[in-house]
Amino acid sequence: MLEESQGNAEIQRNELAIMLGCVPSQINYVITSRFTPELGYLVESRRGGGGFIRITRLNVDLDVALLHIINSVGISLDYTTAESVIENILRQGIITQEISKIMKVAISDRSFSSLPIEYRNTARASVFKNMLLSQSKQNNKI
Repeated sequence: MLEESQGNAEIQRNELAIMLGCVPSQINYVITSRFTPELGYLVESRRGGGGFIRITRLNVDLDVALLHIINSVGISLDYTTAESVIENILRQGIITQEISKIMKVAISDRSFSSLPIEYRNTARASVFKNMLLSQSKQNNKI
């Protein structure tokens, strides 16, 4: 829907609940947990009879986007979240398809297999932030 409407989709809560096979009260959580500002989205929601969910893909400056992502990562990062961020910055044109593949391999569980499990997400966060910083420097933005 976002692709078809140039990055801005609006749908009735009840219609979305039917499409997803859940109750309308669950939709807010599902949508806001998957379409976060860190991933480049703004979510607006209105409950009630005419309620709706509006999802807008944000177009932000490269510096701002990368710094926001780096700051939001924290000290730990799981692979699924990192992969979502990579897909989003690829879609926004911040990185190329080739770079996204390299990043996914570099942060995969296999890359950290020699580390004890309890340290992998911490190491992944550090590597991921450094890759984003290097991408930014490569573009002469930071």
